[in-house]
Amino acid sequence: MLTRAEAKKITDRVLALTTFPECTVSVRNAETDSIRYALNSVTTSGFQVVQSLSISVTKDNKTGSISLSEFDDKSLREAMKRAEQLSDVTPPNQEFIAGLGPQQYSSFDNFVERTAAARNKEMIPGVRAVIEGARAKNLVAAGFFERDATVSAIANKHGLFAFERSTDSRLSSTVRTPDGSSSGWASRQSPDIAQVDGEAVAKAAIGKCDSWRNPKRLDPGRYTVVLEPTAVSDLVQLIGFNARAAEQGSSFLSKKGGGTLLGEKLFPEFITLRTDPFDKRNRALIFENGGQPAAPVTWIEKGVVKNLQYDRYWAMKAGKSPTPAATRLILEGGTDSLEALIGSVERGLLVTRFWYLRNVNPQTLQYTGLTRDGLFLIENGKVTSPAGNFRFNESPVRLLQNVVKMGIPERAQGGEGAGMIAPPLVVKDFPFTSVSDAV
Repeated sequence: MLTRAEAKKITDRVLALTTFPECTVSVRNAETDSIRYALNSVTTSGFQVVQSLSISVTKDNKTGSISLSEFDDKSLREAMKRAEQLSDVTPPNQEFIAGLGPQQYSSFDNFVERTAAARNKEMIPGVRAVIEGARAKNLVAAGFFERDATVSAIANKHGLFAFERSTDSRLSSTVRTPDGSSSGWASRQSPDIAQVDGEAVAKAAIGKCDSWRNPKRLDPGRYTVVLEPTAVSDLVQLIGFNARAAEQGSSFLSKKGGGTLLGEKLFPEFITLRTDPFDKRNRALIFENGGQPAAPVTWIEKGVVKNLQYDRYWAMKAGKSPTPAATRLILEGGTDSLEALIGSVERGLLVTRFWYLRNVNPQTLQYTGLTRDGLFLIENGKVTSPAGNFRFNESPVRLLQNVVKMGIPERAQGGEGAGMIAPPLVVKDFPFTSVSDAV
């Protein structure tokens, strides 16, 4: 892995190769170790080291960019020459903003040495717990255990230099019956691989599969749902607070007749949604595109829209300060367990997760998707039977507006997106539009 000094030396070498007034260099070094398993056996053991460098040069608002994976002097010189040539044939960018000067960055470092050093020996016990647990129940397990360590750096000709490193690890498992008629899924993630509990993943995935035999076919319609944290994450992470879209009338935050809904109460009192790059439960992100320092931002506070996300160009145009992007979200929750939330529902559905999410209406943020790997009927506060899967059409905005109760937040990540910190939720009036025969 590149050290801070090594990353600085590389970016300095590249910046010295051009006379263009604007040049930005980004360097990334990532190391990934993984185990893939299927049919109750390990199928692949992988180890990968990736390095990449991107160069962007601008003169007269015309930008040329190029990426490469070789850092020797000859490759860097040729790449810089090519980037400058590309800028000559590129139309001027009327929204170009000059690079940032030196910035102050947090010393926060979400880099766990034992995660970065982990190999198969550290991952095999988690995989074994899933496979042996599935075999004991005559079930079939498949999944992925991956850990990575990442170094990123950015520098420009205005004296900017930023460097960060982080680690992460993820174990996921899908468990099915031999005939494929029943399925369960679970996942755990942490920057610290020692916190990824393989036995917990096995218990959850196996339990879901074992309980989802012979699902009951229900009619489509609007249901009260208890969403597990993964299902909440799948949808809520899709919310964006882009100021330009809001001000130009193409966002759920656009006000009819002009303006935005900034400062308006759109959600229940107990809804607070924020970004905190210094939360140790998730990967570090101390700088963003262009080297802008990351910072905690509250997007919704007690139901009120508190901030919009301004990139540097739109912030200059609007006379505002740039705002970090709404990534790695944290939805504040309550103190109730998932079991207590289920116990509060007279009739509804328990949802493990969603998948195959696709946008239907960008302005309202309406998405369509399917339930997967465990959907259960709740009656009189108890899970009474498995239920057949549904397709839904719903917006994360409307979802949050219809929240009734919240549980204890945890880190959650499904099959799509980077995930977030999310609690389980009780949500009323969730629209399931059709039956899905998929498992």
